[in-house]
Amino acid sequence: MQATAYTYDPDSRSGQVLLDDGTPVPFDAAAFDAGGLRLLRPGQRVRIETEGSVGAGEGLRITLVTLQTL
Repeated sequence: MQATAYTYDPDSRSGQVLLDDGTPVPFDAAAFDAGGLRLLRPGQRVRIETEGSVGAGEGLRITLVTLQTL
């Protein structure tokens, strides 16, 4: 799935992405570290892997954030 980086805190290595429908979804340090990134800037296109779903009780959880490449 693709998204756009919305916020990123380098100290906690966590932040939020915006899905293409505008829904903000948070990610934690584990998801950021799994992608091997060192930095993320707002506006960058990213690829995410998730568990759960937006409509489910537990919600959508991001398990991986990496840069979108063509």
